Amino acid sequence: MRVGVIGAGVMGTNHARVLGGLPNTTLVGIVDPLPEHRARATEHAGCRAFETLEQLVAEGVDAVTIAAPTHLHHEVALACIERKIHIMVEKPVASTVAEGREIVAAAARAGVTLMVGHVERFNPAVAAIKQALSGEDILSIAITRVGPFPPRMSNVGVVIDLAVHDIDLIRWFTESEIIEVQPQLSSAVAEREDIALLQFRTASGVLAHINTNWLTPFKARSVTVATRNKYIMGDLLTRQVTECFGFKQDGSYSMRHLPVAHDEPLRAELIAFLGAVRAGSAPAVSGDEGVASLEIAIRCLEHPTKPVASAERKGPRRIVG
Repeated sequence: MRVGVIGAGVMGTNHARVLGGLPNTTLVGIVDPLPEHRARATEHAGCRAFETLEQLVAEGVDAVTIAAPTHLHHEVALACIERKIHIMVEKPVASTVAEGREIVAAAARAGVTLMVGHVERFNPAVAAIKQALSGEDILSIAITRVGPFPPRMSNVGVVIDLAVHDIDLIRWFTESEIIEVQPQLSSAVAEREDIALLQFRTASGVLAHINTNWLTPFKARSVTVATRNKYIMGDLLTRQVTECFGFKQDGSYSMRHLPVAHDEPLRAELIAFLGAVRAGSAPAVSGDEGVASLEIAIRCLEHPTKPVASAERKGPRRIVG
């Protein structure tokens, strides 16, 4: 299969690096309008670099991954679909829900495979958590995804950049739609929100919350899930997953570490995408799923929780008696 990459930033260069090493796959090249990006991609991925999509298409490609800036996803995806090229679009699928739906509809009409790049699903620790939840009655989910302000300039805040990963995980773990959103947002040092505390309720009754920010001096990625029978703790960076079970009335319980694979998430994701293209099967993360997670993220930005009382500071109530 002949594949290409559109966008030679950090993520696109990683795409090219991985694709160049996959069996039965020919990496045709990577596209980016910036000469310095093309030079970096050539150096790190050892592939050809093109200035325009047309130049890449002229070489012949069956599928591409789109790792261009989000505001270009809609234009680039539609251009590829028009040429019957299968696509994997990095998250978020588009800048707006309307654009995302247009991409999904165009891919369906053209019979083109469309996958959305929610790479965290392919984290081996996340896969172990998902497997441990099979058949369980989930009660609550708590996810922390924090770290320092990213060195790269971004036109989005933490909700679109970080929390959208975890919105997708909540929907995937519960296999249920999010029906209630209660966001608390703040801009402490950045122009856009750099702190977000997001609470959700799914149609199945699961309560979930996401704590994310760009103010923590170190990266932390953790997931905890409470079910009727288990309490599961996962560290997505160290990839250690622990399960507590067998709860007794005296407060005792058993604990064990779950087996976790050692796959590189991006490699597993790209293999899944190309596998779906070859088999003509449904991709691991569909366009509809990508749009649904984007829609929840945008709802968090559009409908922050309003204060229920005056913002004026008041002293504590006196206790009489």
